[in-house]
Amino acid sequence: MNKQLYIKEIQALFDDVQRSKVFEDQKMMTDAVPLFSVAEINEKYEQEKQSHDFDLKEFILSNFDFLGAKISIQREDHLPIEEHIEKLWDELTRTAYEEKGTLLKLPKPYIVPGGRFNEFFYWDSYFIMLGLQVSKRVEMMKNIIENCSYLIQNVGFVPNASRTHFLSRSQPPYFSLMLDLLFETTKDETIYSKYHDTLEKEYAFWMNGEEGLRNGSSIKRVVKTNDGDVINRYFDAENEPRPESYLIDMEDSENAGEEFYRNIRSACESGWDFSSRWFADGENIQTIETLNLAEVDLNCLLWHLENTLAKSSALQNLSEKEIDYSERAAGRRQMIDKYFWDENSGTYKDYHTKKYTTTPSEHIAALYPLFLGLASEEQAKSVAENIEEKFLYQGGLVMTTKKTGQQWDLPNAWAPYQWLGFQSMKNYGFNDLAEKIKNNWCANVERVYNNTGKLMEKYNALDIETVAGGGEYPNQDGFGWTNGVYLKLKQN
Repeated sequence: MNKQLYIKEIQALFDDVQRSKVFEDQKMMTDAVPLFSVAEINEKYEQEKQSHDFDLKEFILSNFDFLGAKISIQREDHLPIEEHIEKLWDELTRTAYEEKGTLLKLPKPYIVPGGRFNEFFYWDSYFIMLGLQVSKRVEMMKNIIENCSYLIQNVGFVPNASRTHFLSRSQPPYFSLMLDLLFETTKDETIYSKYHDTLEKEYAFWMNGEEGLRNGSSIKRVVKTNDGDVINRYFDAENEPRPESYLIDMEDSENAGEEFYRNIRSACESGWDFSSRWFADGENIQTIETLNLAEVDLNCLLWHLENTLAKSSALQNLSEKEIDYSERAAGRRQMIDKYFWDENSGTYKDYHTKKYTTTPSEHIAALYPLFLGLASEEQAKSVAENIEEKFLYQGGLVMTTKKTGQQWDLPNAWAPYQWLGFQSMKNYGFNDLAEKIKNNWCANVERVYNNTGKLMEKYNALDIETVAGGGEYPNQDGFGWTNGVYLKLKQN
């Protein structure tokens, strides 16, 4: 069976299941493992569905396995939060030494986020690693890096998550930052040389198409501006509904633009699915225009990748490469100022490649230049004031200044950005603000844990009496990056 085509091979059945809402969560069907050959299941389906008493759900349950479809953590006793997280590391550990259904095989054990997310996720894994570092689980940190490297070497990039239907997109490129984290933990500089080839392959993926690109045009993940500068955007090659959100996408696509599905998928590559950040009108998902934007976070992460490549080249005396990557990093650093700094609002924003200006959306990805030390002292001070005034609430940092019902908008506070916020403020000496970010969010996590015995995927930063909401699915418990960031913040 061609694993990439697996869902397409059962397309008629898959389409019927998703349209009929056989499962409350559309991800259930994408994670199902066929018990028989696809040809056999298709044949049976064509025959049996003619029968007047045919039951679609019964058919699915007798032809597919749903083992591990959702991770539910139950505790008899209410442990102190740190002890609970230590136990969770083992409970969220999975292996996939062979391919099953849509699940891609990986050479090493890994940690999944939890809840409905029972596969390896790319950028989640970096924030999980922060906690593994605190827990001194160095072997698992190495496993995560090894799995990313395996995917980059075999697929050409790290997919959004380790399933076949994610093979058209990645997620924010954190691999080079993972290496920094392991180096910080082990002080073993050889890891940069060891993974030099992997870093280059990932860089080639993000820069694919830059050769021969005309000014004012874009292809895949690269955009060439009218001034001839090459910057990057999020992108997905497919322009069809996401299998894991099939019906939602089809319903949302009514009255939407022609590349609606590709815009939706491209936003998923950012990890921010979904937010007013992507909407032309700032309110409605039908106006999503991810493809017209170049993003500040992505370009900062690619600066880090270029910088790391310069370092790994230097370690191996590859002087030509060291010069090339150093020049690319220096050029990108200037472009981050040129395209993403918004003088009027005194913060960083995304760049609209068709309107040649920054976008109106105010969002927390403005932290990246501070997180990676790319902002001047003056810029950092301005961003810090903006963050404190508009984004910091009693329960942590929110993502945007808009409330739309989307999960990456107000009022939700997500773990990655609490760490990015804390570290960004530390980098520039805003220690009181760093402490406030840390304390506000950690207290929220502790309150919810004391009330529910669970660690959540996201938290409500405004109404600290409730658990967060909004988005395509209910709040999940587990939860990988919350566990990681909480432990890391408490250690600082």
